[in-house]
Amino acid sequence: MTSTAGGHDLRSALASSSPHAADTMLGHVDAVIAELLADVRSQWRAALAGAVDDILGDDDLPTRLDGVLRSGGKRLRPLMCHWGYECSGDDSPAGRDAAVRVGAALELLHAFALIHDDVMDESDTRRGRPSAHHAATLSHRRAGAQGSPERYGESMAILLGDLAHTAADALVAELGPRIRRRWFELQIELIAGQREDLSGAATDAGGLARAQRIARIKSGAYTVTRPLQLGAIAGDAGPAVLDVLERFGHELGGVFAARDDILGVWGDPAETGKPSGDDLRQRKPTTLWVDASARLDRRGRALLDRVGTPRERPGDVAALQDAMVSAGVLERSERTIADGVDRAITVLMQSQHLLAPAGVTGLVAMTRSIAWRAS
Repeated sequence: MTSTAGGHDLRSALASSSPHAADTMLGHVDAVIAELLADVRSQWRAALAGAVDDILGDDDLPTRLDGVLRSGGKRLRPLMCHWGYECSGDDSPAGRDAAVRVGAALELLHAFALIHDDVMDESDTRRGRPSAHHAATLSHRRAGAQGSPERYGESMAILLGDLAHTAADALVAELGPRIRRRWFELQIELIAGQREDLSGAATDAGGLARAQRIARIKSGAYTVTRPLQLGAIAGDAGPAVLDVLERFGHELGGVFAARDDILGVWGDPAETGKPSGDDLRQRKPTTLWVDASARLDRRGRALLDRVGTPRERPGDVAALQDAMVSAGVLERSERTIADGVDRAITVLMQSQHLLAPAGVTGLVAMTRSIAWRAS
């Protein structure tokens, strides 16, 4: 089976595989989130009744959360949930409602993860705009308020992320025990992956095994496998279907993580909303970093040792990017992606008898779109 690279856009690929189905599901997800945020705002106002107005303008966290959710993004996790549900072959109102609610919860959980991730990574931008903690830091500075602007911004972002997490859990709490259990597993994996990411960046320890583990649990399971399985469970899928989605998700999760790593090093800021080379400055323990450590010459190794430290010099990031390309690091990663696409699609083709045709068609399109995305 041959992979086909190209300018695949998620929406156009999905439209060609199942007209309007994915967009309709995302519309329902938006409606569920809007209804939930209205409830959150009501509870928020009741909790703060009589409070003194906040001159910094950061008192209305529900509105800030709404802004985060409207700031763009690919909404991959709700889409994966949708295609997992389609694979189940179910078409009951109860099953579709459960899949939509899980999709909404996944989008809220992703907002939580991004907000807290930006605090941990000290990232000033997200999707081309000030990150949540940076925006709050700036408002503190503009107001000439007391205390540390940075500590205030980080604290406000932590609360904002907590609010998103609370809202996500509220949606899942109303669903069945199989969904709640898989949701619990997803959250533990996400937090464990973030812990590994932080420890790896702090110590440069663990090598390839740690980099692959981070990619598997922080990116692959959280973005692909668990959302797929949650959607399938909403459709009352049995163990055989969940096993296929586990194997497929393992392959596509690796593809997603590999493309994410490439974009973190060479991505166009206009597409990614992040500075080029951001992962290098943060010394993220990705497979690219590990491969570069093994393949760079003496000059390249010196660059790798300096970037992201107080010893970094102007131009070091760009020079390291070029050195990694010259050493074949980018080419090897692109080959890994192409091979992963072939393996993922092979899993689907060999298991067509277990999955509903609409789900298979949608996942083939998603696989290629994820592999060659620009953001």
